[in-house]
Amino acid sequence: MSTLLLALVLVPLLLAFTAPPLARRVLDRLAPAHALWVLTGCALALAGSSAAALGALVLTGLLKLPLFAALGDLIHPLHTPSNLLILPAAALATGALALSACTLGRSALHQLSAFRTAHIRAARRPAAGDLCVVDSPRPDAYALPGRPHRIVVTTAMLRSLDAAEREALFAHERAHNRAGHHYFLAAAELAAHCHPALRALRTDIRFAAERAADEAAAAATGDRRLTARAIARAALAGHDTASTRPAFAAAATTGPVPRRVTALLTPGHPRAARGIAVALALGTLLSTGAAITALVDIHHQVEVAQGEEPK
Repeated sequence: MSTLLLALVLVPLLLAFTAPPLARRVLDRLAPAHALWVLTGCALALAGSSAAALGALVLTGLLKLPLFAALGDLIHPLHTPSNLLILPAAALATGALALSACTLGRSALHQLSAFRTAHIRAARRPAAGDLCVVDSPRPDAYALPGRPHRIVVTTAMLRSLDAAEREALFAHERAHNRAGHHYFLAAAELAAHCHPALRALRTDIRFAAERAADEAAAAATGDRRLTARAIARAALAGHDTASTRPAFAAAATTGPVPRRVTALLTPGHPRAARGIAVALALGTLLSTGAAITALVDIHHQVEVAQGEEPK
C-alpha cells in the first residue's frame, strides 16, 4: 500500500462528516419521499465505505505481523508505509471496528427484543383490520411492521384525539407500513453504528420518513390542517411517555414535530436541488471509489508478496 493509497483510505472516514450539512439542505429542497431514498442510499454507501476503509487498515496491519504473514503465505515483505505509521493506524482501526460491532450488536438485540415484545403484545389484543388497540394509560401510537402489518394505538392516545384526528393519525401510520419505512429506519440505524458522523444522518432520515408519512396522510384525508392538528395533539399527549416500541417502528409523534407541522401548514413546491444532490452524490461516489481502490491495491500488494505477480 503506497502512501498515496493510505491517504485514500482516510477519504471515506473524512467525507462522512460532509454528509449531514448537505442532507439538511436536501431535506428542505426535495420532496420528502425522494429525500428519504437519497439520504438512505448515501448513508449506506458512506457506512460501507468507512467500514471497508477501516477493514483495509486492519488487514494491512495484520499482514505486517509475522504470524499472519505466514498464514497468508507471504514470501516477500508487504510493501506498505513505515510500521511506525501503519501499525498504530491499524490498531486504531481495529478498535473502531470492534466498538462499532459491539454497539451494533447490542442495539440489534435490544431492537429485536422490543420488536418481539410489541408483536406479542399486539397479538394478545383483538384487531379490527390492521388496527390494534392496547389498553394503556400511556398515549402512544406506531406502525408495527411484520406479518401482518399493524397499527398499534393505546386507549390513552385514542382518548386524546377526536374522531377526525384519529383517522388522520391512522392514515399517517398506514403510510409508514405501506411505504416500508421500517427498512429505511433500520438502514439508518445500521449506518449510524459505522461512523459517528452518520448519527446525524440517521436523524435526518427519520425526519424524512415522518414528513413522507405526513404528506401521505394529508393526501388521504384531504385536509392538511387536520393532519397537522392530529400530529401536534398526538405528540403533545405522548411527549413525556417512554415508548417501548423498537426504533425502526415509525410513529407520528417522533422527530421535530413543530417543523413538521409548519411544513404541513405552509406547503410549497420543493426548490431545485440539483447542485446539492450532485455534491452529495459526488462525495458518496468519491468515498466509495477511494475505499474500493484501497482494497484493490491491498489485494495486488498481497499477490506481489506471495510471489504471484511481479513487483
